[in-house]
Amino acid sequence: MRLADIFYFSWRSLTAHKQRTALSAGGIAVGIAAIILLTSIGEGIHQFVISEFTQFGTHLINITPGKTETHGASVGSIGTNRPLTLDDVEALKAVPNARYTNGGVMGNAEIRFGNRNRRVMVYGEGPEFSKAFSMHVAVGNFLPPDSADSARAFAVLGSKARDELFGPENPLGKVIQVGGNRFRIIGVMAPKGQILGFDLDDTVFIPTARALELFNREGVMEAQVVYPPDANVDTVVENIRRILLARHGREDFTITPQQQMLSTLSTVLSVLTFAVAALGGISLLVGAVGIITLMHISVHERVSEIGLLKALGATKHGIRSLFLIESAGLSFLGGIFGLAVGGLIAWLLQTLVPALPVDVPWDYVVGALIASMLIGLAAGVMPAWMASRMDPVESLRTE
Repeated sequence: MRLADIFYFSWRSLTAHKQRTALSAGGIAVGIAAIILLTSIGEGIHQFVISEFTQFGTHLINITPGKTETHGASVGSIGTNRPLTLDDVEALKAVPNARYTNGGVMGNAEIRFGNRNRRVMVYGEGPEFSKAFSMHVAVGNFLPPDSADSARAFAVLGSKARDELFGPENPLGKVIQVGGNRFRIIGVMAPKGQILGFDLDDTVFIPTARALELFNREGVMEAQVVYPPDANVDTVVENIRRILLARHGREDFTITPQQQMLSTLSTVLSVLTFAVAALGGISLLVGAVGIITLMHISVHERVSEIGLLKALGATKHGIRSLFLIESAGLSFLGGIFGLAVGGLIAWLLQTLVPALPVDVPWDYVVGALIASMLIGLAAGVMPAWMASRMDPVESLRTE
């Protein structure tokens, strides 16, 4: 049999029973659409989370009190005998390639101006915080570089906190109460929005030393070192470790480069995306069962046709190719339809629900389409083998 004849017979068989073909291809279409939809949401969430973490920059090293691997268990910040102090943060400025350093502490407190008050997150930060985290001041200035023992009671408002307390009034120079202490406003931050559930606009920034007094803490919750893009991160980490070891006498702190956190996070999110793709792939297996059923029915309905083709000289290889191409074509049609439906639903979600992160991963789409064709071929192997082994004389007797 010529290849053109094989394709002609396969196409004629598929179009002869349109409803049955559509139902069998529909199983594959549902599987492909499910994979596209699930992986699009998974990849969208992946990109969203990574962008949330990287908007502050990627050349950042985080230092927290407590050694997370002490005695093989995670003890966190409460397991250290010595906290990270503002003097430690000051010492980190001596790290080669340390572009910015910052030590921070945060807590919840009530702020008040006149007869207006509200509860907000209060961030105790250093003067280089806004540069380290790429945050901009809309009005006024950020916190000045005062020493820890003479930090002035200055405050910088988030944009939402400013609107709630002052409305259209200029807040610069006004005095507010933060947790019972008086602070003079010297600036207002530009709107930043919510990041992983934290509203950075409904905040107040005060000097770290003042925040330690406000929250009755001995040391900062974490410190950060920002290094230039051309610096070697391992060298910077080793220099940080050397300075803190000299000050603490032992490694009772944890150093985590943001690149390491992003790599771990990206790996976890990629595994989750693959997992949801595998869940969608279960529908492909269901579609494969439908194709196997259809091909078995097709073989039994076309016994006489198979006998005639063999009597006219068709080889076993030709008969097998006929049914394999038919099953592959069935899965391909279902895959194309599923691709169109899945892509359309993903586009509609992206358009109608902009808050839901959706990003179509085309590598998964192509992989799903190839997988559907392979599944179709695999589903047609047994029926094709049965058809090729039929005796032409016995087959013609069924006519």
